[in-house]
Amino acid sequence: MIRNDEIYIVLVKAHTGLGKAARVLSGGYEYSHIAVCIDDSFEDFITFSRRRHYAPFDAGFMHETRDCYCFGAYDRVKLKIFKLPVDQRGKRRICRFLADLEQNQEHYLFQLYSMITMPLFHGFAMKGTYNCMSFVGKVVELSGTVRLVKPYYKYNIRELDALLTPYLYTERSFSNEGTQMTPGYMDRVSLWENARLFLQLNIKLLRRNCERRL
Repeated sequence: MIRNDEIYIVLVKAHTGLGKAARVLSGGYEYSHIAVCIDDSFEDFITFSRRRHYAPFDAGFMHETRDCYCFGAYDRVKLKIFKLPVDQRGKRRICRFLADLEQNQEHYLFQLYSMITMPLFHGFAMKGTYNCMSFVGKVVELSGTVRLVKPYYKYNIRELDALLTPYLYTERSFSNEGTQMTPGYMDRVSLWENARLFLQLNIKLLRRNCERRL
């Protein structure tokens, strides 16, 4: 799955409303999303994210393409990319992890609670849940290339940015030229559908949290 024994960690300057709000709250730090690429085509961004642009609570394991970042009036997106070398053991660990997520997507939930409380509690773990930060933190941990000084799920995007500084590959804008729109990604979603999805995700997370405490 991973080619040439290296992976790419990609920070995204997202054009979403949440991305813009994050930049204001963070004092202007540009990047509000993070993903993994397994080759340098930068066409397949593996992450935990929304599956539809207008449905933030329909979220989970996701393969995003550049059209998920370049849409409407935005035909370019700024990316900061780190090239992380991995040895054979790290490669096997990451491949097993990604294969499990791919094959059991319905089991893994989007860790909404850890994400929204990150400024207060600095991340917490819940079995079978990830958000974009904890997912990439786990991949970095599995690589064995970088020493983490705290649990993988406690790293926010800015901290991962600083941690990976020695492996900077490029930082520039990418266009959406040549990319194909992900089917259904930009479909409009009603307020009632979003409310249903919000309720559904919360019920699943609360049940998962209760299971952890039994």
